[in-house]
Amino acid sequence: MAAPPRERAPQSVLFACGLNSVRSPMAASLLQRMYPDTLYVRSAGVRKGELDPFAVSVMAEIGYDLSHHRPITFEELEDWEGLNFDLIVTLSPEAHHKALELTRTIAAEVEYWPTPDPVDVGDTRAQRLAAYREVLDSLSERIHERFARGRLGNE
Repeated sequence: MAAPPRERAPQSVLFACGLNSVRSPMAASLLQRMYPDTLYVRSAGVRKGELDPFAVSVMAEIGYDLSHHRPITFEELEDWEGLNFDLIVTLSPEAHHKALELTRTIAAEVEYWPTPDPVDVGDTRAQRLAAYREVLDSLSERIHERFARGRLGNE
């Protein structure tokens, strides 16, 4: 039986979701904090959304300031700085389909990390914040697993 393929050590990572308002900016912020001088990290959405205040609150609880994030689309990112990423991590089906379309014209690895959207979960503020914290914890765990020191190969 053949060994599983090794994950390539990326130099640049794009996190993508539907609106670039919750999941992808959270993930990008977490990874950027882990590797501030090693990786180039950005986030984008299929469509442009508005920054979610619950995402800002949950990130602030762990010392991250997401308040300056401005949601952008794949197209805006491409216009402003290009889509020169080694790895695109998609967090929603819509973003995954968009990333796969893009890889017809750009050379990038695509990984799909299905991540629930916490936006419509719960009726109370406490329930909603709990849903956002679950997404944050899940992303943090997955990022640490995927990008743990020593797995980048360039440190």
